[in-house]
Amino acid sequence: MTIRFNKSEEFKKAKAALAKAMTEGTEAEQQSEFVNYLDVLQSEVTAEVAKQVNVEMMDRSILQNRGQNVLTSEETKFFQNAIDKKGFDEDSILPVTTQDRIFEDLVAEHPLLNALGLVDMGAVTRIITSDPEGAAVWGPLFGDIKGQLGATFGEEEITQLKLTAFAVVPNDMLELGPVWVERYVRTIAVEAISVGLERGFVLGGGAAKHEPVGLTKDVRPDGAVVDKAPSGVLTFEPGRTTVTELKNVVKGLSKNAKGKVRRVAGRIVAVVNPFDHFDIVAASTTQNSNGVYTSNLPFNPQIVESEFVTEGTVIFFIRGEYLAVTAGGYKLKKFDQTLAIEDATLYTIKQFANGKPRDNNSSVVYTLNIEDGVSGVPEV
Repeated sequence: MTIRFNKSEEFKKAKAALAKAMTEGTEAEQQSEFVNYLDVLQSEVTAEVAKQVNVEMMDRSILQNRGQNVLTSEETKFFQNAIDKKGFDEDSILPVTTQDRIFEDLVAEHPLLNALGLVDMGAVTRIITSDPEGAAVWGPLFGDIKGQLGATFGEEEITQLKLTAFAVVPNDMLELGPVWVERYVRTIAVEAISVGLERGFVLGGGAAKHEPVGLTKDVRPDGAVVDKAPSGVLTFEPGRTTVTELKNVVKGLSKNAKGKVRRVAGRIVAVVNPFDHFDIVAASTTQNSNGVYTSNLPFNPQIVESEFVTEGTVIFFIRGEYLAVTAGGYKLKKFDQTLAIEDATLYTIKQFANGKPRDNNSSVVYTLNIEDGVSGVPEV
């Protein structure tokens, strides 16, 4: 498992500021917020490592019984080599087992990546798709076979784009041994890579920008990637208003771009900015006859948060209708440009990833207009 660090308000503010800068800031603002985010991330993870080192026994069998990380011989050799050389070798690739755990942690720790169905494709860059069609027809028991069942098969090529994240390794961390160095690097990698993946999968401008096609984008017939126009306004007023609003959302997603009906029940995911999430929960909260407050929405959409969703906006997509993939190894390279980080070494972590919706109707964007003080009491 990764190191479960504090994620204090300072960390949340730094991440939100980075997301805002990456969305609408200048290059100088992006670099400034990026350095601040790395600084806070390093500080909090390092503090948690120091805390755990002081309280845990380093006996391997006890650690294993507690569910802590025990390295394979290959992992031990790799991270011990980094300790002996006071840093990672140039263009070194993390062990496969470490890469597997990074992917598992990405999905487990980040609900949006989980909801998108992030897949590790290894070296595969093509997938086979099928569109079953046809009909089953009743007939006599010993008569001719009636009807025909066919399928249209296609091939999707996932062009892998390079995602570069950064890991700050404090020099003092190398003195704690391979187990802690591995856990530290894996935790930092998960947090740094998740930022890049979420931004790409939400806001990505397509191949022209060397990015995925985000949930907020449409692909025109000429291949150009453009912002989706809002499909409507959601107020989440209690009672029939919310039922009608979300009914329209679900119906809008229930047909693909060719007008063919598809099953969406139980597959709707809503992605919101963390700031707006509280407004939606408040508007959907009611008090039952026992005085207990409960929150629920019609058609049971799964709500996940992302700092890369603009405030006042909500994205709905169908689980399974967005291709989100990673591939290849995690390559470490020393970053030799100057950043304001002292007593530490900065590495780039390069990974291949991409994503795109199956069609323009796989996701829709709505504008939020939730009034303050909306009552959670249903309409009579």
